Amino acid sequence: MGSLEGRVAIVTGAGRGLGRSHALLLAAEGASVVVNDLGGALDGTGCDPSAAEAVAAEIRAAGGNAVASDDDCADWEGAGRIVALALESFGDLHVLVNNAGILRDRALVNMQEADWDEVIRVDLKGHFAPTRHAAAHWRAKFHASGDVQASVINTTSTSGLAGNPGQSHYGTAKAGVAAFTVIVAQELRRYGVRVNAITPAARTRMTETAPGLAQLVQPPDDPEIFDDWDPANASPLVAYLAAADCPVSGRVFSIQGGTVQLFEPWHLGGSLEKRGRWTIGELCESMPMLLR
Repeated sequence: MGSLEGRVAIVTGAGRGLGRSHALLLAAEGASVVVNDLGGALDGTGCDPSAAEAVAAEIRAAGGNAVASDDDCADWEGAGRIVALALESFGDLHVLVNNAGILRDRALVNMQEADWDEVIRVDLKGHFAPTRHAAAHWRAKFHASGDVQASVINTTSTSGLAGNPGQSHYGTAKAGVAAFTVIVAQELRRYGVRVNAITPAARTRMTETAPGLAQLVQPPDDPEIFDDWDPANASPLVAYLAAADCPVSGRVFSIQGGTVQLFEPWHLGGSLEKRGRWTIGELCESMPMLLR
C-alpha cells in the first residue's frame, strides 16, 4: 500500500509539468486524484480541456483513480466546483495541491494593468479560492467528527522570496502565497489542517522560456546523469507533505534535484539604538552602520 492509500487529492495546474508529476505520484501512492487544469497558454489565455483529461486517463490506465476538471481555479464558482467534484467522485477531500500559475514577464514601465491583474488573479487568488472552499468542508467535517488530517501544499517561487527583474507582478503574487501559507497554517490547525509551500526549481513551460534558463534546464544528453531539472524531483516532497501522519505545517521549502532547503521567513537583522527620537541628520550618519 502506498503512503497515500485512501486519501483524496486535488492538484491544480496538473495538465503539464510539475502538476502532472505531482498528480501521477500521488495516484501511484494510492490517492484518488482530481486532475484540474484549464488548459490555457503560459500567459493564461485560451483553454483546452484535453490537458486535464489526458493526465487523468494516464492515471486510470496505470490502475489509479482520477477524474478531470477544466474549471478555472482562480474563479470563485470554479474553485467551488473543483472541491465539489472531489467530494462527489470520491466521497471526501484530504489534500489540496495549489500548483496552477501563469507568467507574463514585463518590466514595470512596460506592464499593462491587464498583465498585473491576471497574474495576481491566477497566481494568488488561484491559491485562495480552492483553499477557502476546501477549508469550509474541513471545518464542517471537524465539527461533525473531529477527524480531518488534511493537507494543503502551495507553490511559491524564488521570484517572490528573493526577487527577479521583469516579474514584479508574478513575484508579488508568489510572495503573497508564502505569507498566505504561514497565516492559513495558523488559522486552520485547529481543524486538523496542515499548510505548507514548496519553491520548486524545475523544467517547465515557465523556465524553458526564461532568458538564460532555457538551455540550462534541458535534460542531460547522458541518461545516466541525474536530471536536476526534472519536475518529478519535486513530487516526493509534495507526497510527503500530503501524508496523513506528516507533522510539518507552516513551512516553505525549496527543492531542486536532490536538494531540499528550508526557507526562513523575514527576520530582523541588525539595529540602531537611541534613547529618544532620531533626527534625519543622525540617521544619515548612522544608517551606513546598519546596512554594512
